[in-house]
Amino acid sequence: MRLTRFTDLALRVLMRLAIEETELPTTRDVAATMEVPYTHTAKVVARLQHLGLVEARRGRGGGLALTAAGRAAPVGSVVRELEGEGDVVDCEGTTPCPLRGACVLRGALRRAQEAFYAALDPLTVNDLVASPTGPLLLGISSRAPTGTGSSP
Repeated sequence: MRLTRFTDLALRVLMRLAIEETELPTTRDVAATMEVPYTHTAKVVARLQHLGLVEARRGRGGGLALTAAGRAAPVGSVVRELEGEGDVVDCEGTTPCPLRGACVLRGALRRAQEAFYAALDPLTVNDLVASPTGPLLLGISSRAPTGTGSSP
């Protein structure tokens, strides 16, 4: 299994927000910390906000905050939601696989995919930032430049 860059960034954004205790970082702050383009980060933040995992506040004192649901979210559920329900392989694509009617591999890959998600289910976003990750992430976040705008 390989996560999309979108899902990878979403998990890192959630982790970054999970360690924040005082200030609310902006989307630009998070993008700078993660060393990724602002536009990609903004799209991820919008999706996480739509899922109810992140709250974005505009204006003075605004920024991004992880919601209670975001803190307690099972990582497997987040990854499932972001990756979608598709199969690992596309047996029905524009040129359907001639083996699809009697293929054992498709079912095995589906079970492997579910096992991958199931291994992530016991972990919450808060678990991802437990020591040693959280303190390391705090150090990285404190070195990142802070945003100058008021956009979340």
